[in-house]
Amino acid sequence: MVKRVRTVLALVVLAGALVGCGGQAPAGQDEDAEVIVESVDALIMESFPVQVNAVVTGTLFDGCVEIENAIVERDGSTFRIDFETERLIDALCQPGRVPFEQVVPLDVLGLEAGTYTVEAGGASTTFTLDVDNTPLGEE
Repeated sequence: MVKRVRTVLALVVLAGALVGCGGQAPAGQDEDAEVIVESVDALIMESFPVQVNAVVTGTLFDGCVEIENAIVERDGSTFRIDFETERLIDALCQPGRVPFEQVVPLDVLGLEAGTYTVEAGGASTTFTLDVDNTPLGEE
């Protein structure tokens, strides 16, 4: 009898953990949104030609979600970052939001001097190149 109670209790705990990976999306968020971006910053490296990294912070929908890849597209002076995610199947995952920070290199080689915008999941920031970003001797 004790063994049966332990088994039932273990199944109840397991079921609760699996249900915890579902959950509800916060108000104002798409129910299917697995990556919720809270901020994006641009870090300009002290090098020439200049290198720029976007640092994106936010939360993953739950512990079952992993970021697989960051996709960066540039349209004029705007860089847009999207994330490809993978949801772990048949795994016991941490329920609730899980914080993340992702460093994403931006391809700024050859860009002219000017101000550029970086957007990710509704958050944005700008950075400025004071001079054309071309290697020495290629002007």
